[in-house]
Amino acid sequence: MLKLTKKADYGLISLKHIAIHGKDRPASTKEMAEAYGIPVPILSKVLQRLVREGFLVSEQGANGGYRLARDPSRITALEVIRAIDGPVLLTNCFSGRTDCEISESCNVREPLRRVHERIQQVLEGITIADLSDDAPVARRSARSGGLTVISG
Repeated sequence: MLKLTKKADYGLISLKHIAIHGKDRPASTKEMAEAYGIPVPILSKVLQRLVREGFLVSEQGANGGYRLARDPSRITALEVIRAIDGPVLLTNCFSGRTDCEISESCNVREPLRRVHERIQQVLEGITIADLSDDAPVARRSARSGGLTVISG
């Protein structure tokens, strides 16, 4: 089971919120934290990371908050997850480290590599714009052969 960290989940939730609600005004940390029951300190750190990574711009002042730095159709779930959690790995086989004792005789490494690549393709094919409109994501999931990415 591929499971996103809470921080990656919160990052995707906040980007979707900003894509939907942040068109006319910046979205505040407090607003998003209250809307989704996310602790403000954790959400603040996630939002700061998203600013550093170029997904958001921060606007200071009484009416400040966050806006998307790029069009939501150009921000993929994979790049958000990587920016927050680092590389998406199905198993340690794909981490680049060679400390596996059975890598020479492993009979599932190649099939798992294909699954790993497919997961990355699915995540790369889902954008924040897609997440803002549930129908395209559901269709993509069906095209992906029913692959479900669990977050939480």
